[in-house]
Amino acid sequence: MLSSYRQIFAAPGTLAFSFSGFIARMPISMTGIGIITMLSQLRGSYGLASAVSAAMAVSAAVLGPQVSRLVDRYGQRRITLPATAVTVAAAVVLLLLARAGAPSWTLFLPAIGMGVMPSAGSMVRARWANLYSSTPPKLHTAYSFEAVVDEICFIIGPILSVTLATSVFPEAGVLLAGVFLLVGVLLFTAQRRTEPPVRTEEHRAGRSAIFSKGLQVLVATFVATGAVFGSVEVVTLAYAEAEGHKSLTGVVLAIYALGSCLAGVVFGTLKLTGSMATRFLVGVALMAASMVPLVVVGSLVHGTAGLVAISAALFVAGISISPTLITAMALVERLVPATQLTEGMTWTTTGLALGVALGSSAGGLVVDAAGASAGYWVPVASAAFGALVALGGIRRLRAGLPAPRGAAARGGLRPLPSE
Repeated sequence: MLSSYRQIFAAPGTLAFSFSGFIARMPISMTGIGIITMLSQLRGSYGLASAVSAAMAVSAAVLGPQVSRLVDRYGQRRITLPATAVTVAAAVVLLLLARAGAPSWTLFLPAIGMGVMPSAGSMVRARWANLYSSTPPKLHTAYSFEAVVDEICFIIGPILSVTLATSVFPEAGVLLAGVFLLVGVLLFTAQRRTEPPVRTEEHRAGRSAIFSKGLQVLVATFVATGAVFGSVEVVTLAYAEAEGHKSLTGVVLAIYALGSCLAGVVFGTLKLTGSMATRFLVGVALMAASMVPLVVVGSLVHGTAGLVAISAALFVAGISISPTLITAMALVERLVPATQLTEGMTWTTTGLALGVALGSSAGGLVVDAAGASAGYWVPVASAAFGALVALGGIRRLRAGLPAPRGAAARGGLRPLPSE
């Protein structure tokens, strides 16, 4: 198993850009839950807290692909550094306004400004694709490794963010996220020799990657998937507080990510054949089915036992996440031109971000209106909707994949006739 992962780091510079990319993407797992934890303590409302977090996510959904489009056109370093500066400045303003007790509406303005945060995960994957697009097994392993790194972020990040916010001071989680972003991006952009080349003329000749019908299906499905993630965060935070263990929220969410992380490690070593589109549909369907136990556990079990049971249910639910996301990224690499790869991958994360905004808002509203246990209906409904979207779009997804010869030339995973 380890030999598969060892091979991808044989190329010079791979460890450096992957590690620095890991630091740069830590804020993804820390910022949303950090804002919710901070404002729920300072303002006493999950509705307001989740709305401000949702404003940031919606802004990222609108601005993120445009930032990545500029990255593809002008280069990672040239665009990422100023985007990071704007993000960090907006985060500082948000913390100052929250601490000063400013009117609630003012909190939304810097949250929107934080939406220009560059997509470190997409840029890291673009570097892997630049190295291994002609070696599909290595690219599959590299994407799997990055999915595991994502999950490690979601294991460590929420624990750091919630623990600091609840035990040090409310703004501590968001503050540390800003530090990670700044340090990570500076280290990442310093790795110049592995930065993908800029093909300006080719990029100008093409339309936005979102015009790919297959990519549209992935993005729509990821909106629902993001709603699962966003609502699980908010509802679990509220559930842990209701059971008297709010400070353990990060641990519970880390267990959720751990299930996905372990599944991703195993998935990256598999030599897969058959239709990637079908694998994606199966993954989304399993994700939907795994959400159902949360409603049962949340309603019937309480206290410390309830938190343990929720943790176990989330661990099982997490198993389908990484394989589904890994397959989705492999599909993006097949669906869009190499000159638009960062943008194409960012559109999927944009779908997730928009879904997180919707899910966190819906989760917060349901929690305020009906209690934490009832809030788990939000991820259940979101996951079911995502499965229906994937099922309805499976033909468009398959039709969007290139013919076998073209796919092989572009470096996608080896297709079978069913693709």
